[in-house]
Amino acid sequence: MYRTILISFALIISMLFMPQSAMAAKTKTVTLDVPGMTCKFCPITIRKALRQVPGVLEAKSDYDSKTATVTFDPDKTSVEDLTKATENAGYKSSLKKQDK
Repeated sequence: MYRTILISFALIISMLFMPQSAMAAKTKTVTLDVPGMTCKFCPITIRKALRQVPGVLEAKSDYDSKTATVTFDPDKTSVEDLTKATENAGYKSSLKKQDK
């Protein structure tokens, strides 16, 4: 029990002192075109589908621009996984923009 607490504490401390640039370097942000959004509730469904993908840190979707912006860990998921998630939710998507 104490060993688990000590290991958890050590991990938390190491995360606090990890440089922000090192953590940011492990993430990737992409914008997906999602032309099938037809109502104001579509973005909610798309966000929920994307947030369920392992490795997704943040997902936003916008009805007016018919896009979804996703920040994820590229070691855990890929753009293909993201587009598959939206397609499984009923919305085909494709890569529009990829941040460096």
